Amino acid sequence: MSQIKQLLILHRQGKGIKTIARSLGISKNTVKAYLAKHDAIVSQGTKNSTESLLKLESPELEARFHPGNPAYKEERYEHLKTRIDYYLKELGRTGVNKRLLWEEYGESNPDGYGYSQFCFHLQQQKEASKPSAVLQHVPGDKLYIDFAGKKLTYYDRETGEAIECPVFVACMPFSDYAFVLAVPSQSVSDFLYALSCCLAFLGAVPKVLITDNLKSAVIKASKYEPHINRAMEDFAAHYGAAVLPTRVKRPKDKAMVENQVKLVYSRVYAKLRNQQFFDLHSLNEAVKCKVKAHNQTRMQQKPYCREEQYLAEEKKHMSALPDDPFVLKSYCELKAAKNNHIYLTEDKHYYSVPYRLIGLKMKVLYTRSMVYIYHEGEQVAVHIRSSKEGKYTTTADHLCSQHRHYRDRSPEYYKKLASGHSDILSRLVGYIFSQDRYPEQLYNTCDGLLALSRKSDAEKFRLACQMAIDNAVYSYSFVKNILENNMAGQYREPVPKKLPAHKNVRGKEHYQTQLKFNKQQNNESDRNKNG
Repeated sequence: MSQIKQLLILHRQGKGIKTIARSLGISKNTVKAYLAKHDAIVSQGTKNSTESLLKLESPELEARFHPGNPAYKEERYEHLKTRIDYYLKELGRTGVNKRLLWEEYGESNPDGYGYSQFCFHLQQQKEASKPSAVLQHVPGDKLYIDFAGKKLTYYDRETGEAIECPVFVACMPFSDYAFVLAVPSQSVSDFLYALSCCLAFLGAVPKVLITDNLKSAVIKASKYEPHINRAMEDFAAHYGAAVLPTRVKRPKDKAMVENQVKLVYSRVYAKLRNQQFFDLHSLNEAVKCKVKAHNQTRMQQKPYCREEQYLAEEKKHMSALPDDPFVLKSYCELKAAKNNHIYLTEDKHYYSVPYRLIGLKMKVLYTRSMVYIYHEGEQVAVHIRSSKEGKYTTTADHLCSQHRHYRDRSPEYYKKLASGHSDILSRLVGYIFSQDRYPEQLYNTCDGLLALSRKSDAEKFRLACQMAIDNAVYSYSFVKNILENNMAGQYREPVPKKLPAHKNVRGKEHYQTQLKFNKQQNNESDRNKNG
């Protein structure tokens, strides 16, 4: 029962003002003020008697005693009300603020409101003019899609560069079941890949895909007939769903996913803020773990979590996934450069083709993860797609023998070639790389020796290499001069000389005895010095 109704009942029972004030815990002046209002209301007619007032519900009774703010009945409010729409429209213009509008209002109406009341009435009208509707979501009907405003980061292992990734967020509005995935960009291929991963995560397909007006999904935004991207149309047709973009600058059209982004900030971003990741896969694995915990957290004022609600009430109303996932394919025609690579503009990356196709045009088919290159209907190259700008992806078999040789050069490479030729050349190459010189300075020396080995007589070349080893001159020029001057035929391998036979040969026992004697002499000498 309201306090006013209790006051009237006590007054009708003949209680005094002090008794009423004490019983209700209010002041005597408050009791007097209410009784004065009661008398004024009763005096207005027979329908306003005390009995009829007591029969009213508490809100209606209080409205009789508190008829509202008299400010809304003043003439100055009536004057302001006719111009509020104009002022709200003017606020949208560059440089116009409430202070400026109030000053203009004061010039035309000197007895009008002060600044605080002027701003209050403007704000009240603004809020009342844009009410929010409560949407009733049908289970399995829609999937809301958006990109978070803030990005997640991982670091390149080689360069230490921080790479920022857009974050794809989607949710089923009936259950608020969420999906989150970090992607390299918001391009068509990455967007559709994230969307296909989302549907695979849900395990079913909703009837409608509600997207923002991003270029990956919408070519031209329109309130009535938006133009959907052809790739997005193909994707929706493959999965048997419809695409419905939201209105431009109307975030309330997808309020559920907007709220989901806020939850992702606190339950994913914040919990991963102190962790470092070195590739996109590990980042998404951590995101997946946090999103799973988010979906399995009990919602406030509800006895279930998002995952339970989705599996129990929503998934059964959705369509089954198609047997094959959607793959976005793009085509272009490119010409192989002199370095037998093609340049894919979209990636700003170079991919190799067989050197015999230099200068020819080829058809290139590329998906989100692979690049396929064809010439005259034959597949001549396949590469994993790379996002490293200005870099080269090269298959060794595509290079000519000279380029392959130059690319593969190393000490081990030359030692392997030399060992396959002869033992003496292998020994010489080993001595060459044992020198304290930068290895790349010695590659040409090895190339020269290998060339000499192919042009020269095997025996003469062997002797020339042996002379280089015996004289410790490990150079191409030395071996070449020996061969050109026919000096290899004059080389005679040294014959080891035997010691002359004689009886004066000491055995090992003699040297062991001598060693012990020398140690004793040294010990006695040390004792004499210390003594």
